[in-house]
Amino acid sequence: MDELHTADDRPPWDGLEGTERHAVCVEAAREGNRDALNVLVDELTPLLWHVARGQGLDRAAAEDVVQTVWLAFLKNIENINEPKALVGYLVVTTRREARRTWTPNKRETHLSDEYAEQLESDTGLPEDVTLMDDRDRRLWLAFGRLTTRCQELLRLTVLAGRAEYRAVAEALAMPHGSIGPTRGRCLTLLRNYLETEGGSR
Repeated sequence: MDELHTADDRPPWDGLEGTERHAVCVEAAREGNRDALNVLVDELTPLLWHVARGQGLDRAAAEDVVQTVWLAFLKNIENINEPKALVGYLVVTTRREARRTWTPNKRETHLSDEYAEQLESDTGLPEDVTLMDDRDRRLWLAFGRLTTRCQELLRLTVLAGRAEYRAVAEALAMPHGSIGPTRGRCLTLLRNYLETEGGSR
């Protein structure tokens, strides 16, 4: 006869949020609970991936870095003294690993002219590509004028998409309630810089 499932069967992190949730998951993962590890990986991988991308890595290199970071986490899980500071630890580790592995044009490959001519283009008409390139150039010029703090905040809250504010707040050591207002000020500044660059046209 199957055992009945009750409220006691709920995982210990159920209903928790932010640092408390992460800390409980770390403790459970230490005891061999794979579900706890899966929760951490599912919730924090998007954040770490965009941290790696923010260091200049391409998609494949960023994925390699994130995988390396999780493997290092598993290897050192018993030595993590402050489980509540997990996000900060993972973000710092990701930055270091990304900087260690980053090499300009590391993954650049060259195609023969004959092979390149056979590839179908999905970039649209030349005029469209030119307009998009010009728009992107203006955007990144404006983005580069922002403070490092603003750039990092926008990467984690705008470019990351799925990154949760509480994880961002923990990673940047900012009060949760200040993330939205600060993000708004950074976006306003970015918009002003874009107008200066002529990017609003």
